[in-house]
Amino acid sequence: MRTSYHLMDEGGPSTPSKNRIIPTESDAIKEQANTLFTHVLHTEVTPPSPRRPASPTRPTQATSSTAVPPSTPTRRRIFQYNSPSASNPATPTRRLDAPTDEAYSMSPVRAESRHLLESPRRQLRSVCKTPYRVLDAPELADDFYLNLVDWSSTNVLGVGLGPCVYLWTAHNAAVSKLCDLAPTNDTISSVSWVQKGTTLAIGTLSGRLHIYDANTLQLQRTYQQAHNQRIGAIAWNSHVLSSGSRDRMVHHRDVREATMKPFKRCAGHRQEVCGLKWSGDGGPQAATLASGGNDNKVCIWDLRGSKRAAGLAVGGSGSGRSGGNSSAGEDAGGDAPLWKFHEHTAAVKALAWDPHVSGVLATGGGTQDKHIRFWNTFNGNMLNELDTGSQVCNLIWSLTSHELVSTHGFSSTTAQNQICIWKYPTLNMVASLTGHTHRVLYLAMSPDGETIVTGAGDETLRFWNAFPKKENNEKKESRLDYGRLIR
Repeated sequence: MRTSYHLMDEGGPSTPSKNRIIPTESDAIKEQANTLFTHVLHTEVTPPSPRRPASPTRPTQATSSTAVPPSTPTRRRIFQYNSPSASNPATPTRRLDAPTDEAYSMSPVRAESRHLLESPRRQLRSVCKTPYRVLDAPELADDFYLNLVDWSSTNVLGVGLGPCVYLWTAHNAAVSKLCDLAPTNDTISSVSWVQKGTTLAIGTLSGRLHIYDANTLQLQRTYQQAHNQRIGAIAWNSHVLSSGSRDRMVHHRDVREATMKPFKRCAGHRQEVCGLKWSGDGGPQAATLASGGNDNKVCIWDLRGSKRAAGLAVGGSGSGRSGGNSSAGEDAGGDAPLWKFHEHTAAVKALAWDPHVSGVLATGGGTQDKHIRFWNTFNGNMLNELDTGSQVCNLIWSLTSHELVSTHGFSSTTAQNQICIWKYPTLNMVASLTGHTHRVLYLAMSPDGETIVTGAGDETLRFWNAFPKKENNEKKESRLDYGRLIR
């Protein structure tokens, strides 16, 4: 175990930094061990200095600034011996009378160190550091702007490999080919499952949008020239299919309608749209879409057509600090975004809505940014930010605990290509998982919320047991439960 320590005295509590750098090669268990080791080492190397007993015959120094001339003492007590004062327990004779004195201890460490080592410590969740399954994924593209892995609510994993899309069924590990676009000389650029069901949307480099039924492996419909350039991001909101492209546009289509044209177009980015996520909390933010682009911007769209409240302004009173570089659209019901965040300094692909707190959005920046930022989309405030020290490729929230997973690529630290689990809102690292040899560009979560799958340019898919099982809060019913009877 690698440890880090210092011998300097610890100061008092300080104000936490709003932009703190996290050592991504560590985790919560290592940090707890390092802290304990530092305290024990500090106690052993720099023990408290013993008090020097005052001589009973030493005269007290005058407090006056006037010098007192020397004189013969009135009572001659020269060369007289006295017993140690009973009021001074620090003298060697009194100290050795105590059976608990350090001189009689058989322990190699001091009492303070033993107390630190034996005191109960906060229990930390242990996360397995090795994947329980690794699958080969030949031709899995090493492209930051693509989204080629998604996990359905029916426990089927969809993966885009070159011109093909393959389905991997979790309960029996069966693999089937859904489609092959090689005859059309096209390549898969994004895949996305509908929230509930077996419908899979597929975006291509040529700008086509295909919709397949995974049960029958049949093509349901194709939107020819859905975009002018490649479709790198797709997101579902019930029957609404949203797509983002290198043509800088976000299109919204109702798959129930026969028309091929989108019912709404959103233009808020100046470069490629590489991230799309609908808020799925079912609350007032259910019709809110977040988009991230290669122009380093994050846009929040409200498709309900409702305008922003007149009294709601950027930097208003809220629990978080003001997002100084965020701006509000002129008309939330028009073509302008509801909010536009300018804090990131690199492409924003990683987007994740908090399933536990309505309106909270996490965003991650690329190589030149390396930050994860948290936003309150109700008032446009930035709640917090975290410097991870590496390119943020993907973000996803846990369904069973208030934790966030981030995957990383290029790094300025010693650790590369990591998967990190963070506790929210403290932003303490729970675990750091390593194994990929290339950027971890793809991330998806199982429908039960316990397993995550990661994909990288090393052409492997790795499955990790990242989160605990969801607590079952259902109350058992009994005939003896008289409280349920009607009286």
